[in-house]
Amino acid sequence: METPVFEEVDPESDCDCPGCAQRRRTLPPSVCRPPAHRGALIVAAAASGALAAAHAAPAAAVPHGAGLPGLPAGDEPDTPQGTAAPLHGPSAGTDTPAGTVKLPATTRAEIIRRAKVWVAAKVPYSMTSYWSDGYRQDCSGFVSMAWNLPGNEWTGSLAQYADRISRDELEPGDILLFHNLANPAKGSHVVIFGGWTDYTHTYYIAYEQTAPTTRRQATPYPYWSNASQYVPYRYKGVTADPAGAAGAAGGEAAEPEGPAEPEEQTPFPGVASFRPGADNEYVTRLGRMLVARGAGRFYSSGPGPRWTESDRRAVEAFQRAQGWKGAEADGYPGPHTWSLLVTGTGRDVPPATSPAPGTVPPFPGRGMFRPGANNAYVTQLGRQLVAKGYGTHYTKGPGPRWGEADRRNVEAFQRVQGWRGIAADGYPGPETWRRLFS
Repeated sequence: METPVFEEVDPESDCDCPGCAQRRRTLPPSVCRPPAHRGALIVAAAASGALAAAHAAPAAAVPHGAGLPGLPAGDEPDTPQGTAAPLHGPSAGTDTPAGTVKLPATTRAEIIRRAKVWVAAKVPYSMTSYWSDGYRQDCSGFVSMAWNLPGNEWTGSLAQYADRISRDELEPGDILLFHNLANPAKGSHVVIFGGWTDYTHTYYIAYEQTAPTTRRQATPYPYWSNASQYVPYRYKGVTADPAGAAGAAGGEAAEPEGPAEPEEQTPFPGVASFRPGADNEYVTRLGRMLVARGAGRFYSSGPGPRWTESDRRAVEAFQRAQGWKGAEADGYPGPHTWSLLVTGTGRDVPPATSPAPGTVPPFPGRGMFRPGANNAYVTQLGRQLVAKGYGTHYTKGPGPRWGEADRRNVEAFQRVQGWRGIAADGYPGPETWRRLFS
């Protein structure tokens, strides 16, 4: 199988960009090459026989998601990837084109079970390392492992093992694939679909290999960034699960109905676990339970272990759904809030509704207005800008996808307030939102 290898023309090794810094940590100095901004990429070909002896040099890559302004660093995954290669380690095999190999049959339950093995093992992300099962520790190697493919594929070759499907056809074990044809080393990524989090089909459980380790988390459909580029695919070798097998193997329910399944009933860890600066596993668990109870719209990324304003607002929404007021709905969970979440009792967070005329709707968070964002709040913001006379940069819309026209209209509104510099960067914050809707 002819496999693309990305070779850098300019061999300079003094570049201090994140991509080169990562390569200097993981590769010998002689093969550390700056990414595309330091020279042109030349696509060469390497025969599969050579790959069997030593895996192909990985693509010079840049981080999958550029840091979003106003969001904590680390919320977007960093997912450069290696190229197609044979299995390494105890399961070593050959690199064979999809058209000449009989694809191994597997069930959805088996796909999810294999994915959970890496999640539980917290497999470190790497473009060049191979886990004990022989699969490369990057996003496409993870999918190759979960699908039980005979070799390590990359985002440019995974589609040949699958059939394209629609969003409505997605089931656990399918994938969402973004392969950047214009520049495969930039942005390309793939995740495993684990099932919708609720009936709205706006968030789903994603299994993915990303820095620092394999993770499973609620994710907005289709992904945090490059939302228009992800395509659903179904593995050609997938077979029907025997009755009850999905549950036995740990498969996700594609569309859970009714109350969320209770989490393992861990005792309340204490109020200190949910305060500014907190960074622990309980924050992640809390966020996942909140997403399952209808509070996913408050998260632009995550949930994760670092306590953020998104967590506080999601908790507050859940507390208000119980009818609590004042200090009982301050957004900081206590024993009662925790008990309702872990037991799956109490009322779910209701869907967002339009505010009464003359009232200022709650600010949904800065993450709702960033490149790649696609949600109802962007439409709501755009319509208010037009109503206030700040819609001159729209050529159509406004619509749910955040664009440069939205940013420039917000900037115009901010400048009229007398703001300059970063206070008029075109990205709405709480005060911009309050003034705009007042």
